[in-house]
Order: sequence, then structure tokens, then C-alpha cells
Amino acid sequence: MSEETPLPSGYYDSGTGGNSLEVDLNVRFDKADMVWVAVSGCLVFLMVPGVGLLYSGLARKKHALSLLWASLMAAGVVSFQWFFWGYSLVFGRDSSNFLGNMTNFCLMDVLGAPSTASTVPDILFCFFQGMFAMVTGCLMVGGACERAALGPMMVFLFCWVTVVYCPIAAWTWNANGWLADLGALDFAGGGPVHMNSGAGALAYALWLGKRHDPAVAKGVPKYKPHSVTSVVLGTVFLWFGWFGFNGGSTGNASMRSWYACVSTNLAAGTGALAWLFVDYFRFGRKWTTTGMCCGAISGLVAITPAAGYTPVYFAVAFGIVAGTLCNFAVELKFLMKIDDGMDVFALHGVGGFIGSVMTGLFAADYVAALDGTEIDGGWINQHYVQLGYQLAACCATLLWSFGVTSILLNIQDRIPFLKLRLSEDQEIIGTDAAVIGEFTYNEDQQDNMFIPQPEPTPLSPIKSIRSVLGNNKSQNPPANGETLGSETSSGKPE
Repeated sequence: MSEETPLPSGYYDSGTGGNSLEVDLNVRFDKADMVWVAVSGCLVFLMVPGVGLLYSGLARKKHALSLLWASLMAAGVVSFQWFFWGYSLVFGRDSSNFLGNMTNFCLMDVLGAPSTASTVPDILFCFFQGMFAMVTGCLMVGGACERAALGPMMVFLFCWVTVVYCPIAAWTWNANGWLADLGALDFAGGGPVHMNSGAGALAYALWLGKRHDPAVAKGVPKYKPHSVTSVVLGTVFLWFGWFGFNGGSTGNASMRSWYACVSTNLAAGTGALAWLFVDYFRFGRKWTTTGMCCGAISGLVAITPAAGYTPVYFAVAFGIVAGTLCNFAVELKFLMKIDDGMDVFALHGVGGFIGSVMTGLFAADYVAALDGTEIDGGWINQHYVQLGYQLAACCATLLWSFGVTSILLNIQDRIPFLKLRLSEDQEIIGTDAAVIGEFTYNEDQQDNMFIPQPEPTPLSPIKSIRSVLGNNKSQNPPANGETLGSETSSGKPE
């Protein structure tokens, strides 16, 4: 609201924002802003099945369903964590420079007060940011593909979002966060989402060990995607959802939102083309569909920290640089001998790093000013120290994510019922058959499909007793004409 139209009494900038029985909490906010941020949150949710389809297609057939399972499981676990204390740990008011507080535990008082993005209320901002936490969790568990125990994965993910994601997000996006105070720029999650999930996935893959493969005694195994169709569908969902991911991160429906959407689309397209051409010259003169999809994602990752800060024509550079360097970064897992089967670190860790560094070079004050945001810009504004801020943010994010994830994994693996990895036999059979009991493709598995049975009815105990009595009768016939139940010794009802 402008100074010329002061707010009526009864409104507050903290707590619930006011008593909804006495004042209309909606009047403080522009409804167009609220609609766009809400729609953007829904678009971001589409990235959850997008990640699942992408990972499932890249996996081997016998593990394909487990990757879809993991994406939806992550949505469920992180949704609860975000409600329970995640939102409060990131955006709690009057927080420290390192972490939020428990002011909003279980979303207490999260309603109509202006949020960190002052253009929308707390409850809407909570919804929107919760989608980011979900996507980060989905991406990170890709490092455990084809060999992680699924029950312990759920426990680990809840703890990981709490002690790894929440601090990094608070540093970056909370107004009191130390990276925000430093001046590091991260428009939509190059650090908290992408570098964080990439480093976390690398640690998960490292401590689980490489996948069992009798044919690959040494080195890291490499498998072809079992379904390129799923890879394409996953990429389409991600590309589409990214318009909400970046476009909604302004927190308003201003021209800056649409500017970010155009930059997002352009970076994705040029990233896809760059990876496609690199693959063509590196691998047998083939125009690879999987490579094109990976290139699009690398471009999307790179533009994420920059979409609302850099001139739109620089999106071409973001896409080309990320598509090229991330292509070669895939080979890092062979040098490090870490079986990151979904290439989460190469795409998201390296791509996020590239995007953050390039933001320090190309951020422009006039782009951020499209919705009234003031920044000093990057090198094109002769603000040369911005690159140092970006490198500091990158190093802090990668080190915290990899280090704390490693500590958490090693602690959990020492708890007997929370062992991280499947047995070798289960892994060879396939996660789908050994742990889930269902299959992505059911052509040859009709007799092995697990079908959940209904809960026992109130009559089930009576039927069970009768069954037991009937078995006893057949094994030990009653003597001297004794009856059993309601039947006579002749077997006929009385």
C-alpha cells in the first residue's frame, strides 16, 4: 500500500497480520500478485513428477518404479517437514544470521502478515517456498538410485532437509541470512536448490558405494536409459514447471516476472542445442535425444540464480556455457569413482555453480529495478566485488551440503534398523521386485505383482476361529459322537 492510503488500524506486520474476524486481511495485498505466485507454486509442483519421470527413464528397467516412488515419497516427507518446522527454520521472524527460529512451529501464526516477499502474505509464501523444498529433496535422492534402502531413505530425507536445506535456504533468502547480508545474489535457488542437491547427491552416492555389477569389477558402471520416452516427458514437465520456479520468484506479477520467464526459456533452448552439438562430435555423430534433454536441464539450472538479474540476451551465454561444461562434467564421476548414476552433481551441482558465477558477471541493476528491487549489479555495472560474493556463496553451499550430508549418512548407517543400502541380492533382483512389489511395466510380472489387501473386517476373527476349529476337527475327529460348533457328529447342522 502507498503512503497516501494508510492501512486502517487492526493490521500487523507480524503474527497472523490481524484478526480476520475484525479486518479483511486481503486488502493489504494485490490480488494479481497473489494469483501469479499461487499459480507459480502449482507449476513448481509439476517438477516433482518431472524429476521422477526423468530419473525413472534414466534408470534400468528393474529399478524404474523406485525412482518414481522416490519422487512422490520426497513430496510427502518434505511437505510434512515444511509444515512441522521447515518453514519456521528458514523464514522465522527475528532469526539469526545462520538459521530461522521456531516462531512458526507447525505453521503457528502463519496467515496474513507480509512475508519475506512483502508483496504476498505468509501463508501463500509458505506454499510457494514449500514447493522449492520438495523439488530439492526429489533431486537429492537421485544420488541413491538403484541401491538405497527405501525406508531409511525417508528418515534420511527428513533429517537432510532439516539440517542441510533449511540452513542454506535461510542464509540465502531470509532477510537476516548471512549470505543475504553479504550481498550474494540468488534469484530462484542456484545455491539452496541446485548446488545443494548436487553436492548432497554426490555424498549419498559416495557413502552408498557403487552399484553391484559383476561385469564391471572396477570403475563406475554405466548403463543406457531404459526409456528415453520417460526422459523426454520428465524434461517437458521440468521445463514447463520452471516458468513458475523462476517467474514466480519475484513474488509479484510485474514485468520482471515475464522477463525471468523469457530468460528461462531461452537458456533452456540454447542449453539443449549446445549439449546436442557437443554430443554429436563426441559420440559417433548421433543427435542424441537424452543429451538434448540433459542440455535443456543444464541451461535451466544455470539461469535459475540469474533469471531476474541479468539482461535477457545473456541467457544465450548461460545456456551455451552450461550445456557445454555440464556435458564434460558428466565424466567427473569416473575420475572421482563415485557412482552418481543420475548425474545430479554434473547437472545441478556444476550447473548451479556456473549460473551463480555468471550472475556475478552479468547482473544488471536495471533488470532488478523492473519491480523496484535495488542491487549494485555485477561486472557490467563495474561492481567487481560481486563475483567474490558469488564465489563465497558457492563455496559455503557446496562445503556445507557435502560435509553435513556425509556426517548425517555415516551416523544413520550405524543404526541397525536404518542401514542405508539394500543387500546385494535385493539389488540384483531389482528394487521394484525386492522392496516395492510392483513394477513400472507388467508384461512379464503378472504372477509377482503385489496387490495390497483390505484390512480385516469385524467378522474376520470369527471366520478365523471357525477355520481353526474346522482344521482341528478334520485332524482329530470327535470321539463318542461329540459335536463341534453347531454341527452334529454326522456333519449336518442341528
